[in-house]
This record gives sequence, C-alpha cells and structure tokens, in this order.
Amino acid sequence: MNNITKYTSATLAALLLGACSTVDNTSGKTTEPAPKTGTSKGTETAPKKAPTNTVAMSIKKTPFGKVGTEQADLYTLTNDSGAICKISNYGCIVTDIQVPDKDGKNGPVTLGFDSLDKYLAGHPFFGCIAGRYANRIAEGKFSIGENEYTLATNNGANHLHGGAKGFDKFIWDAQEVRGANFVGLILTRTSPDGEEGYPGNLVSSVTYKWTNDNALEIDYMAKTDKATPINLTNHCYFNLTGGNESILDHEITLVAKNFVPTDDGGIPTGKIDPVANTPFDFTSPHKIGERIGAEHQQITNGKGYDHTWVLDNQDGGKALAAKVTEASTGRVLEVLTDQKGIQFYTGNYLDGSLTGRGGNVYKHRYGFCLETQVYPDSPNQKSFPKAILNPGETYTHHCTYKFSVVK
Repeated sequence: MNNITKYTSATLAALLLGACSTVDNTSGKTTEPAPKTGTSKGTETAPKKAPTNTVAMSIKKTPFGKVGTEQADLYTLTNDSGAICKISNYGCIVTDIQVPDKDGKNGPVTLGFDSLDKYLAGHPFFGCIAGRYANRIAEGKFSIGENEYTLATNNGANHLHGGAKGFDKFIWDAQEVRGANFVGLILTRTSPDGEEGYPGNLVSSVTYKWTNDNALEIDYMAKTDKATPINLTNHCYFNLTGGNESILDHEITLVAKNFVPTDDGGIPTGKIDPVANTPFDFTSPHKIGERIGAEHQQITNGKGYDHTWVLDNQDGGKALAAKVTEASTGRVLEVLTDQKGIQFYTGNYLDGSLTGRGGNVYKHRYGFCLETQVYPDSPNQKSFPKAILNPGETYTHHCTYKFSVVK
C-alpha cells in the first residue's frame, strides 16, 4: 500500500501528535519550519493583496453548535494577506475558503453552510473528511486473510465514504498549531473496533495548514491494532466563480494517462484503461463541460464524471496531480499529492435543493471535487495496489490545494 512505514514504539495517539508538529505550550507556536509546496510552471502570479487585509496570521475559535451533548467549534484561519479558511472539528469539515480573484478581491471557492444545523440536516459530504474508507467498496464486503467483514451499504448495494456514520459525522479533538508561514489545526479521533463493521481500533489525525501563499496543506496519519482498510480524503466541492455559476466552463488538466473504468454503481471493472481518445483525456486542458453531455453517456454512464484517474506519479513523492483555471475570476487551483489516484467528481447529484452561504442555490454541476486517494474497492481488486493498514505500520497521505491567479 502507498505510504506505509513500520513503527514499533510509542502509543498511537502520542505518535500521531508528535509526528505532526512540536508545539510550544507557552506560545502555541510550532518549532518546525513550514514545508515547501511545489508548483507547476506557467503564468500564475501571486494574487494582489486587498488594501483592507492588513491583519497578521490568526486563528479564531467560535462555538458552532452542538451535536447531541457535544460542542462543535468553528476555527477561522486567516493568513497574512487576509485570505481565510474555516474548519469545524465536526467531521473535519472545511466550511469555507476565501481567496483573491485577479482584482485582489476575496471570495468563496468552496460550497458549504454557515450553520451546523444545515450540515446535521444532511449534505453530500461538503468539505468533510471521508473515512474509514473513502469511495466505494462493492456490496459492503471484503476479506483480510480468512476473515470476511460486512460493512453498511449506504450507496445502493455498496458501501460509500465510511458508511451510515463515517468520519464526517463525529466531533474530533482539535489542537491549534502555528508556524512561520502557516496557521492550522491537528484533528484526532479513535475509531473503535467494529465501527461501521471495520476491524481494529484506528487512531487517525488530520493536520490542516493554511499558508501565507494561499495553500491548504493536508497531512493524514493513522495507526491500527488490527489489519483494516483505510483510505482517507477531503471532500471539498470547489467552484472558483464563488458558486455563482456552474463549473462547466472551468478548465481542468489531470496529470494522468489512465483511469479506472466502473460499472453503473461506481464499482471498478478491475481494468485500468488509457484515457487517450476518450472524454477522460485531460492530459491537456479541457473545459469540464466540453465532453460531459449525453452523447458521451456510453463512457460516463450519462451522469458526468465520478471516476478515479491513475496519476502518472506512482513513486510516492509529492507531485502535481491536477490544475483548474477559471477565466472570469482568474483563479487557479493546483492539487499536489503523494497518492496514486485522484477522484474527479462533477456535482452530478446536486439538484438545487440545498442553499448555501450567501443564499447561493447549489444547482446541478455547481461544484467539483478532486479527492486524492487510492483506487475504489481496492480491498476486493486483486490487480490494484492494496489499501490495508497492518499493526505496526503508519498510514500517511499528503494533499495540497493551492490557490493563485492568472491574468
């Protein structure tokens, strides 16, 4: 499996927290330098600083409501140019990201809500951490050795994003962190043995860092005491127009010459197919809506994109996976990861029934997701890289969502 190394010492929680950062309890600042983030070559420029954004980096914690008797909080991370990322300890949800357009004006680039009640009422995984296994597992079943396990089936006949109550529906422990170039959070929780049918007590951490160059860096870690599938990812829905228009005119490049074909239920056929001469070829830039129509339904099942691309980078190092540009605002989103796959989803099931921040109605194809991860149904696919975490191993996964502007 990707990014697993052997460890034999320390308790699970202490290892996870200690590996994420070293915190000075008197100042609240980390002693580690901010990690460097790669960028692709091109004409991107640093966004203009809006004249009113003169505050220093900060973290503001406010009550967000209650889940039963537990308190949920909202953390507003502000960098030194005034760009904002808001994160709740409920589901590790990124509720809002606001970054400049080509005129230096901050605006939202993700879908989400201003109140916890709207998240509790039900939503299509806006901004959350999906787990214990993001994406689908066929018929909610898998085997490890001689043991067969049965999971909740919450997506037709299949298991999706951790089940009926996945990682997105729990309050996580939160710890603020600060560095020379970022403010952030370390969020941790223990998923007990048997939760949603998964084996093993799994301790997970998600570290979010909001940097001064408008990047959301995400680092995942996990350990278990029993072999278990794992595939954590962030499920932000992006719209670089601010949610005012559909995503169909966004232009996207995916650094992938192959993809994972699926059946109508989103379960892989077991093959890896080339993207050449198909609507899945984004090796050069194409508008999202260019080849998404009904005439391509034989390949996209008539619904739109909801597939995993096999990234060209397979060596476990961090590399560019995707780049999206939006002409009217000049905004650019780059995705960098060390994972082997990326799920590109085009908001196929948004239907206008949800109203988000600012009264924006989230209509069909008003958001897209770029979820870095392993391949769907890997525990059942013999030809896929495996996604089983064993005792004594540590799961790690890095993803960066970096925003800039182009003129």
